[in-house]
Amino acid sequence: MSDTPAFLDTGRPPVPDLVVPRGVVPFFLPQRPVRGRLVRLGPLADALLSRHDNHPVVTALVGQALALAAGLATALKFRGSFSLQAKGDGPVSMLLADCTDAGELRGHAIVNRDKLAALLATVPAPSAQTLLGTGFLAFTVDQGGDQNRHQGIVAIEGDTLADMALHYFATSEQLRCQMHLACEETRAGWRAGALILERVAGAGGVDPALDDAAQEESWRTATTLAATLTSRELLNDDLPADRLLYRLFHTEGAATDRARALSFGCRCSRARLASILEGFPDADLDHMAIDDDIVMTCEFCNFDFRFPRNGVQGQVSREPEAD
Repeated sequence: MSDTPAFLDTGRPPVPDLVVPRGVVPFFLPQRPVRGRLVRLGPLADALLSRHDNHPVVTALVGQALALAAGLATALKFRGSFSLQAKGDGPVSMLLADCTDAGELRGHAIVNRDKLAALLATVPAPSAQTLLGTGFLAFTVDQGGDQNRHQGIVAIEGDTLADMALHYFATSEQLRCQMHLACEETRAGWRAGALILERVAGAGGVDPALDDAAQEESWRTATTLAATLTSRELLNDDLPADRLLYRLFHTEGAATDRARALSFGCRCSRARLASILEGFPDADLDHMAIDDDIVMTCEFCNFDFRFPRNGVQGQVSREPEAD
């Protein structure tokens, strides 16, 4: 437990100080209406995912969500964060992943273990749709401060998380995309990655000699080449991003942009949780205390923060004054 007073202790808990310098590699096909991002979490995936004792099918789903959030957040043109949230009536009642524009990444899932055990007894390898059930998928962009958040919500549609995301972009953003999401446990630990392609709207950066039909053919060619990607290639630490992109798109002359770093991005602190506790009445704080301590667990990094009950000052309950 830190000796610093809780309301001043803004340091992170003891979580991995891990940065993947080339976690997201943006790329484009010159003079073609295609741009994309290659996301590879590397050892960061294991650091994030292994903090929770989830069944592998749930861990793989969270890993895919982290890779997708990282790929979409690093496309932001301003400071802020991007999050995806899925809520349903399946064994995984909530799936959440978010990433800041600086690449700080975190995520977790809420799991009904009894429901999951019953499902796995009959379906050993359930799809994302089976795990989540009926519900909704929300994408949120938060610029912080006084800026309004932008949120889009659609019903969960599709067997995989990639299918669900593509349904969102097709219905809410009218954006044509293709994506490959993968997360598996390898000999080096958990790995997660994503390949995201977008059809560029308008004429910016596109060869003016290409008419609509030629541009559409370029998009079909790019998606056909992207479909040859395997999860094994995507998650291979020994296959550099530039080499993988060349392997996929060398006939189209893929060019890369500045790579973006990803890091372990839980933003919890004793100060933040202490401020939450101080909003409770003293009677509620007394009820929370076990052996004179109040324990709050960060759902993202799975770290237990302990606060001595006598060190937390809550709101004093007052009886209504008589008229």
